[in-house]
This record gives sequence, structure tokens and C-alpha cells, in this order.
Amino acid sequence: MTTHERKTVDLEEGWAFMQKGITKLKNILEGKPEPQFSSEDYMMLYTTIYNMCTQKPPHDYSQQLYDKYRESFEEYISSMVLPSLREKHDEFMLRELVKRWSNHKVMVRWLSRFFHYLDRYFISRRSLPALREVGLSCFRDLVYQEIKGKVKSAVISLIDQEREGEQIDRALLKNVLDIFVEIGLGSMECYENDFEDFLLKDTADYYSIKAQTWIVEDSCPDYMLKAEECLKREKERVAHYLHSSSEPKLLEKVQHELLTQYASQLLEKEHSGCHALLRDDKVEDLSRMYRLFSRITRGLEPVSQIFKQHVTNEGTALVKQAEDAASNKKPEKKDIVGMQEQVFVRKIIELHDKYVAYVTDCFQGHTLFHKVCQIICLFVSP
Repeated sequence: MTTHERKTVDLEEGWAFMQKGITKLKNILEGKPEPQFSSEDYMMLYTTIYNMCTQKPPHDYSQQLYDKYRESFEEYISSMVLPSLREKHDEFMLRELVKRWSNHKVMVRWLSRFFHYLDRYFISRRSLPALREVGLSCFRDLVYQEIKGKVKSAVISLIDQEREGEQIDRALLKNVLDIFVEIGLGSMECYENDFEDFLLKDTADYYSIKAQTWIVEDSCPDYMLKAEECLKREKERVAHYLHSSSEPKLLEKVQHELLTQYASQLLEKEHSGCHALLRDDKVEDLSRMYRLFSRITRGLEPVSQIFKQHVTNEGTALVKQAEDAASNKKPEKKDIVGMQEQVFVRKIIELHDKYVAYVTDCFQGHTLFHKVCQIICLFVSP
């Protein structure tokens, strides 16, 4: 035996040494008093795996070590992680889940370093899942699959509490929802199927109930203020803890329940709808109406029709006023008739300027409303 030959490490002996290192890591994760890994500890564990994978057959234990790597996670999850989660509920469960997922990622990072030689050769040659993927999928299959329903319900319950004005821990929700994203290992499937679909349904139900009350109790301006505030708050939710891909879907649900479903009722409210806002020169409310109704499909068309009707009525009233004034004057007073025509033209120009300003300021120069102003010019056409 030359000095270059090394002693063969059998599976039982080598794995007993590895288990000491894995137990030390588990103790650190559980917060037990345990010194951190030194560089010497790490090298000895790495070298043990290296030696056990590079021995001549039948002492190449690569496959067995690959299996034991997975079993290490499965054993830890079954004995420590799942019991700690099963005994907690609601927000306490969410906090425990965030802690356990964070610890699990640390465990994956360390064990995949110890077993790194497997990744470099054995795994790549056999086209097997990489160590990191194996470690994370253990959590997905054993922990996530068991508690995802309870987690989803707890998160949505907190979101609804926030919608009702309560303070919630947004950072906690962000951390929990990051798990739904990360557990997909590059796919958004878990986040979308196990959480987002349920959130969107809950959002629709929540705002449907709100809208049924508000449409009866509130004036059009008050309803629009609430709708705008709801949209703003939902955008904030995305910014604080939901995934950015949820924003268009979430806002579409809110818009549908608050605006699309009640668009005509809102516009035609007797004392506060679009007609009343135009009559009373409620510029700020009209601007809000434009902002909200421009969000929904063909939402501006009925607004522009009411605007057209209002402008036509005002122009027609000026024409009738001028005709009545002219019919009451004697024919010989031509200079008075000429003055009346000047007054009429001036009033039409003022009407035109007023509503051009509306189109620019309230309706952001939209072509549907620009066309309406052209109608005013017809009143002075010969």
C-alpha cells in the first residue's frame, strides 16, 4: 500500500460522521447552544462525501448519499417542522411558517455545500435534480402541500381585516407570499393556483357586497370617492406584499364590481349623477368620473353621450332665448335686433369656451368629448 492510497470509508462509518454534522446544523437551526461551523468542520464533512463518492466500486456510495441527502430533510421535517406548524393557528402559524422556511433554506444551503461533490459529477452525469432543488422540493411536498390551504385562508382573512381599516403586519404577509412564489422554483403556478385565484374571488365578493350598499346610500360623487380610494388601497397592497403580477387582475376585479356593474345607475343618479354634475359645474367630480370610467371598457361612451346631450340642451336654450327675445321686439327696432344677435353670439362663444375647458381639464382632451364641442359651432351657423 503506497502513501497515496487512502483507507476505504464504508457507508455506515462515513454516514455516522456526516450525521454528527447534520445534527449540529439542526441544533443551530433550533436555537440550541451549539458553536458555529468552523472552516475545518466544513472541510472534514466535504472531504468525507468526496472520499465516499470517489472510491472504487463497490465502495462508491454516490447513489446512497444522494438518497440520504433527501432523507435528512424528510426526517427533520417530519420530526420538528410539521409538529411545530400543526400546533399553531392563524397569524402564529404564519410566523412559524416564515421562520421554518427561512431555516429550511439555510439547511439546504449548508447541506448542499457538504454534499457538493454529488452536484458536480454524479448528479450531472445522471441528469438528476440538483441538490438545491431536492432540498427545496422536500419542503414543498411535505410542508407546503399540507398547510397551503390554511395559510391561504389566514392571509386572505388578514387582507380583509385591513380592508376594514384594521392594522395588520404587512411585512409578515410579504414574507408568507414570497414562500408561495419561491416554492414554485421559478414557476408562478403555486402562487397563482394556491393563493391568487382565491384572493381574486374573495376580492370580487368583498366589493360586490360594498357596492350593493354604497349605490343605494351614497351620492354619485361620494360613491366615486370611495371607488377611487379602494383602487388606490389595492394598488398599495400590491406594492407592500402581493406579487406585482397580481396588480392588473386585482384592479380589474375591483373595477368590475364597483364601476362596470353599476355604471349606468351611477351616471343616472337623479340628484347627483352626470347630468347634475354638469348642471352644477362640479369640475372636480367630473374629472374623477373621467378617471374612473376611462378604466372600464367603453366606460366613457355613456359619459360623452350625457355631455353631448347637456351641451346640446344648453345651446338649444340659448337659441330659444334669442328667438323669444327677437319675436318680442318691434320690426323697426333693427339696431336692438342687431344687439340681440351680438349678445347671442357672445353667449354661444362663452358656452363653447366653457366646455372646451371642460374637455381639456376634466376629460383630458379625449376625442369623444372634443367632438361634442363642435356641436356648439352649429348653433351660429347660417
